[in-house]
Amino acid sequence: MMTMLMSSDEYLRELLRRYQANFDIHENYTVGNVTYPAYAWFHSFSEKYVLRKEAQLWAIKAYEHVLFIKEKELSTELLEEYRRRITEEIEPELVRNGGKYPEKDHMCTYITFVVLTDKAPSEDVQRAIKKFSFDKGYMFNFRGHSEAHFICADMESGSIYTNKGGKSQRDMMLDVFRKANKGDAASEPYAC
Repeated sequence: MMTMLMSSDEYLRELLRRYQANFDIHENYTVGNVTYPAYAWFHSFSEKYVLRKEAQLWAIKAYEHVLFIKEKELSTELLEEYRRRITEEIEPELVRNGGKYPEKDHMCTYITFVVLTDKAPSEDVQRAIKKFSFDKGYMFNFRGHSEAHFICADMESGSIYTNKGGKSQRDMMLDVFRKANKGDAASEPYAC
């Protein structure tokens, strides 16, 4: 019988609590025809100008869209389904807003999948996670690019599996498990 360190609901609640400081969070968010348990959105705008705002030298906009998913088990078929969703639904809707290109001054958009699983992924799936990629440039990158980050949090063993882009968030994801094992889970619950 499988013993979990914490439930995917508890893990998600703690993750959302951590994300809420910098991200706008929506629960039960629908993209295309799929409803995700949670969605977090971040936007950053920077500009440089000379003396007055009318004399702008440059401006850049960066975004991150994080989609949280709960699964019993992850398979290579599901990974391919996520890639299809990125290509056919998420990137066109969230990055380009239905247009041919992203908005002016777009620099980059990160599309991040955080998949919480009850069972540890097989070795084949772990290899497929490492290879998971999506990178798309717009107008020879003059309108920036978008790329996918993939993170799998396994509730059974407390392990984190990522692709290259998702590695930067690995420590935070592991910290959620560490705090839960010590009984240090946040006393403040996540609140929208």
